[in-house]
Amino acid sequence: MIRAVLASVLSLWAAVTAAQAEISIQQVTSPGGIEAWLVEEHSIPFTALEIRIRGGANLDREGKRGSVNLMTALLEEGSGDMDARAFQEAREALAASFGFDASDDAVSLSASWLSENRDAGVDLLRQALVEPRFDEDAIERVRAQLQSIIASNAQDPGSIASDTFMAEAFPGHPYGSDINGTAESLAGLTRDDLVQAHRDTLVKDRVYVGAVGDINPEELGALLDRLLGDLPQEGPALPAPPATTVTGGTTVVNYPSPQAQAIFGQVGLPRDDPDYFAAYVLNHVLGGGGFESRLMDEVREKRGLTYGIGTSLVDKDYADLWMGSVASDNRTIGEAIALVREIWSDVAANGVTQEELDAAKTFITGEYPLRFDGNAQIAGILVGMQMIGLPPDYVVNRNGYVEAVTLDDVRRVAARLMDPEGLRVVVVGQPEGLEPDAPAPAPAPAPARGTTEPAAATP
Repeated sequence: MIRAVLASVLSLWAAVTAAQAEISIQQVTSPGGIEAWLVEEHSIPFTALEIRIRGGANLDREGKRGSVNLMTALLEEGSGDMDARAFQEAREALAASFGFDASDDAVSLSASWLSENRDAGVDLLRQALVEPRFDEDAIERVRAQLQSIIASNAQDPGSIASDTFMAEAFPGHPYGSDINGTAESLAGLTRDDLVQAHRDTLVKDRVYVGAVGDINPEELGALLDRLLGDLPQEGPALPAPPATTVTGGTTVVNYPSPQAQAIFGQVGLPRDDPDYFAAYVLNHVLGGGGFESRLMDEVREKRGLTYGIGTSLVDKDYADLWMGSVASDNRTIGEAIALVREIWSDVAANGVTQEELDAAKTFITGEYPLRFDGNAQIAGILVGMQMIGLPPDYVVNRNGYVEAVTLDDVRRVAARLMDPEGLRVVVVGQPEGLEPDAPAPAPAPAPARGTTEPAAATP
């Protein structure tokens, strides 16, 4: 039985690795000037499209926090002469899949359809992008859903910790507040605000496109002009980069819970820094490698202070962080945080071992091909690569960059980047024996906070 399972896994591994190696990225420019990356795959009559438009919730206008997020959620709630129900029925009749999402830095549009329904699917998606209805009943229904999320997150220690960390790191900048807005700002949004958010964010000059499947460059070019050609050429200026103000110390948010939740972090490394791959490998050894990481071994396995602890490099358009999280009983969270600081200092001073480095590189290079397991996933990878300025041949060369990282590289980057004195810890709970240098007020009882969970960057 074990041999059969192993053989199956190895077969899948070989197939996925081969697929990754055979990916050929074509750079396409539509007749109207819209650029895209394409991977042709005609074996299945199916195409996936991923579109991201830089700007996102960062473009919320003053006093209108949450408008871009609410607007994006309403794009599938009716367009043209179709109300929300008619739109969903039309999409289902085409067996098409649409997704609309907002983040701090982008609005994302995902679509997939069978080749036989491509033209009709494009027309329906275009209608959603160009002619959204923003009906009052849909606005109120989606607004209520978001208010529920805000209220729920206001009672979630992890969300409170994350929000507090980001608010302290980016005061006055959109990164410092939740893209949902507050209960008050969300309640105050009008249909006119959503129309304005639509005009501000869905613009052609900040579009990135990835397409994978049963479509050729000429067909893709015509599709993009049809789909996006009527969007405004440009929108308002993007916000200025914030002054990241992560400083060392401890913040405690008093919250009645038997378990304390902690977020910790420091300034990170830009994605285009020559040392980024060494930092990525270093993070895997420190806290990004699950049960194989140093923090998991020391904090959970050896001392039983937590069920889980992890770290990640977080790269946003205008800021770079190195963040982690851990939860523990109020009686032991202080010991867990002290141990995190101790390990942070030790790795900064002494680096990692050759055994840790080799294990990290084996895992990182081994898991990379598994990301290429579907048209939609590959389309997303293509867009992500474009947005951070990677060349098309990166998918072939990426593992070589990881393999090239040496022990000296990791030790040098640990000494350069890791800043034990600059490590800020935010603890939500009623921790014992943990003295804050910046005590925070208790959160409001219900809709006051949302969550701003940063997404980890994966090279």
